[in-house]
Amino acid sequence: MRFTWDAGKANFNLQKHGVSFQEATTAFRDPLSVTGYDPDHSTDEDRFVTFGVSNQGRLLVVSHTEEDKVIRLISCRLATEQEKKIHEEG
Repeated sequence: MRFTWDAGKANFNLQKHGVSFQEATTAFRDPLSVTGYDPDHSTDEDRFVTFGVSNQGRLLVVSHTEEDKVIRLISCRLATEQEKKIHEEG
């Protein structure tokens, strides 16, 4: 998998959510990760949200697009308690 992102957005995300985009990429390697289509947050492009556990053991929510097999990260944050519960219940 190849990843790309805007450096300014990555810095902003780290300051706001305490999660680096580098860590976010590791959530895609979680064999139990779940990805869904996210039509509510863009009319210009297809967006997706992936829930996955990072290499730091944290459940992350990663917003992204994909084009030509390259994943472009948009944002990443820690899952809420409700999201953690839903993820654990499958």
